[in-house]
Amino acid sequence: MKPEFQTSKEFTKEQNLEAVRMLGLKLATDPRWVNIAEKSIHEILVDHAFCEQKAATQCISLIVRFSDYPKIVERVAPIVSEEWGHFRKVLKELKKRGLELGKSRKDEYVLELIKFVKKGGPKEDHLLEQLLICGLIEARSCERFRLLSLYCQDEELKEFYYEFMVSEAGHYTLFLELARTYFPEEKVKQRWQEWLEYEASVMETWTLRGDRVH
Repeated sequence: MKPEFQTSKEFTKEQNLEAVRMLGLKLATDPRWVNIAEKSIHEILVDHAFCEQKAATQCISLIVRFSDYPKIVERVAPIVSEEWGHFRKVLKELKKRGLELGKSRKDEYVLELIKFVKKGGPKEDHLLEQLLICGLIEARSCERFRLLSLYCQDEELKEFYYEFMVSEAGHYTLFLELARTYFPEEKVKQRWQEWLEYEASVMETWTLRGDRVH
């Protein structure tokens, strides 16, 4: 089931935290991040565009690497199109605002997560790692987009990011469902909790930045 969100009123801190728990995240983003991000919205949009491009690329990689898993091919293929459509949507928003895409930049958040991926072992274990890291990235993106949809002063961007929030919630759910399709529930649960703890430890050491989605 997708996490359910509401944007009809300003949420309290407790409600924000509850929404994060629904996503499974162990550490909530400080809502003040939105105020910082708004001061460099060009950078946020550029980073967002490249996040969508990389998400599409990662989904293609999943299909290629695990093409002998029918459900992976069947359910991830539509996400490739959706993520690429998101990339184009953010490009359109940049153009509307008279802004350019510019150069890509390293995604430090994803690079830190990759350090936690288990190396070696059977192919099946690699699939589980990839599904969980994809789900985690989608969950954090969803949480950040939710904050933008609630607290951004630009009304157009509020609606813009509400739509992305809903989409990311669906992707997060899908990746975890696929993990449970191919692996025992307990194994998925245990490794997912390990991933959540690690991600929280990474986020806890970082200073809030307004030029990155993550």
